[in-house]
Amino acid sequence: MRAAVYHRFGGPEEVQIERIAKPKPRANEVLVRVHASTVSAADHRTRARDIPAGLSLLAGLSIGFFRPLRRVLGMDVAGTIESVGSNVTAFTSGDEVIAMLGAAFGGHAEYVCVAQDAAIAIKPHSLDFEHSVAVVFGGITAHEFLKRAIVVPGTRVLVNGAAGAVGSAAVQLATHLGARVTAVTSEANRELVTALGAIDVIDYTSTDFATTGATYDVIIDCVGNAGFDRVEASLAPSGSLLLVAADLGALVRAGRQTKASGKHVNAGGVKYTGPALSALSRLAESGALRPVIDRTYALADASTAHRYVDSGRKRGSVILQIVNEK
Repeated sequence: MRAAVYHRFGGPEEVQIERIAKPKPRANEVLVRVHASTVSAADHRTRARDIPAGLSLLAGLSIGFFRPLRRVLGMDVAGTIESVGSNVTAFTSGDEVIAMLGAAFGGHAEYVCVAQDAAIAIKPHSLDFEHSVAVVFGGITAHEFLKRAIVVPGTRVLVNGAAGAVGSAAVQLATHLGARVTAVTSEANRELVTALGAIDVIDYTSTDFATTGATYDVIIDCVGNAGFDRVEASLAPSGSLLLVAADLGALVRAGRQTKASGKHVNAGGVKYTGPALSALSRLAESGALRPVIDRTYALADASTAHRYVDSGRKRGSVILQIVNEK
């Protein structure tokens, strides 16, 4: 099968199309023919070995220290189940599914195996494969982080990095829960984030939201530059700071900061599950979560897709089209 493969950490040019062995599903796995995946910030960080401060050793155990442990990137997929293992009961051949592969990667290939009890679910019926996969990475991350705070009608939520894959999903999901959402992004993205539900928009290039005097019940930081010391005054009493992008220092300090301030600082990875992905699929089916697609690339152009993601300018998701259905 064809796959976008990299053998060394480095720039986008390290990603090349090669033929590798087609995987065979184990007893508890399904074999998915991949129609689409995304090239995410996580793919960039892994390929470039651009690891948050203090996490290099821990990350090395997962992605490798000197050479990649997993040659095929891609944390999410949308596709069709081609075959199932002997013990699989939850899915059948022909099912159209989405899956969050997480640190196992493997989505930038024509086929991937996924355990039936992993983060896999029937895709939204109303969306094609490309639009379905566009809600997976950002959607499940935003969904799980927002569950760590109390978000009800009237809650004041600020999303820092509101135009990215996670941020654009967070704006929509918080709006769906009835929150009043403030989006922090560039002026060029104002129209996008207001269309997604943001009531207020702060252009980070001209205004530092942490100095305006406004306070919020929930701040979700999708960028990695809104640590507790910077935004404490912008959090309401008993407010929550959700650090989607955090280095080791932020992870270590979170508990101490919560105890000392009475404000809740939450950092740490998300556990991806099938039920969570099914809930996300239903939200997308209902229209509460709309896919945001910046650009679409063919598998053969995977290196170019990586180069665009490296630019830091993407809005929502960059799609890697594995199967050309046009």
